[in-house]
Amino acid sequence: MLAKRIIPCLDVKNGRTVKGVNFDNLVDAGDPVELAARYYADGADELVLLDISATIEGRETFIEIVRSVAKTIAIPFTVGGGISSTEQAEKLIKAGADKVSINTAAIQEPRLIGELAEEFGSQCVVVAIDTMLTKKGWEVVSHAGTKPTGIMTVPWARTCELLGAGEILLTSHTSDGTREGYAIDITRKVSQTLRIPVIASGGAGQPAHFAEVLSKGMADAALAAGVFHYGLFSIAHVKEYLRKQNIAVRY
Repeated sequence: MLAKRIIPCLDVKNGRTVKGVNFDNLVDAGDPVELAARYYADGADELVLLDISATIEGRETFIEIVRSVAKTIAIPFTVGGGISSTEQAEKLIKAGADKVSINTAAIQEPRLIGELAEEFGSQCVVVAIDTMLTKKGWEVVSHAGTKPTGIMTVPWARTCELLGAGEILLTSHTSDGTREGYAIDITRKVSQTLRIPVIASGGAGQPAHFAEVLSKGMADAALAAGVFHYGLFSIAHVKEYLRKQNIAVRY
């Protein structure tokens, strides 16, 4: 069995890490470079760095923070936010990112997934899918959760895989920031459908939630933000809990 990964996420706005509920009501959570260093020391397997205002405000993800984080940690890290071309992705990879994440741009121009995979390899391409439980079911939302798309989550995830995505970052907008647990049902459906890894995101509030999404949800990795930023518990504590649940994690 492949070891499950624990991945802290840094949502960055105006150079600061922020956290909210359902992608809204954002509050300051600290300096992203300092937090990256802390999580690296605490045993994070990977790191995700997202410029959450880039798509809405029409800006490219800023490069300097990426460079600083790359100098600070020695684990893989993914960068996303406002990436809409291979040229933008190349700047981030040259700045030190191991992978790039696209979301809204993938919905608007699905061919970008294949272009990135061809240019950098599928292993470098993460498609982030923000999903919300609506009357239609689990529906994809874009622009930081502000726009319903009419696209259903499972078929879209499959399309992303076929186009060349190497990994899916699945965030439940419905659960995000609530600390009531991950969206197990949609995570399991997506994980069962795909052959590529699925990172579950949105809703972590206690170590048991990680165990649930990695087992019942069949996710390959679990991502969290606020519980780590505000010191509810550490990555090391989560890993120790998972080991006691007989879930394989990296040391």
